[in-house]
Amino acid sequence: QVQLVESGGGLVQPGGSLRLSCAASGSIASLNFMGWYRQAPGKERDLVASIIAGSGTAYADSVKGRFTISRDNAKNTVYLQMNSLKPEDTDVYYCRATTVQRQTYWGQGTQVTVSS
Repeated sequence: QVQLVESGGGLVQPGGSLRLSCAASGSIASLNFMGWYRQAPGKERDLVASIIAGSGTAYADSVKGRFTISRDNAKNTVYLQMNSLKPEDTDVYYCRATTVQRQTYWGQGTQVTVSS
């Protein structure tokens, strides 16, 4: 079992920055995929950014150049640095982790609101 706890969401003005954190605990040795998704009410959960062991990072076109995903293995934590935030970035952000055995885990979500 893997537990994921997200933090760092909140209210920010357009153009501002936030850093989301996803702390993993439990059987983390086999985690090879970690990613951030976001979801608006009534819509599907969309991939924002991902980091795969040995393969690097990937981003949705809408966030390229503004968001950066990184992983601190010593702290078992994945971060999403979000800069130049726009109102359309407002969503609930979820952390996802997948093991080499293809077991998938989700965090509880953290709200990000971009508004003046």
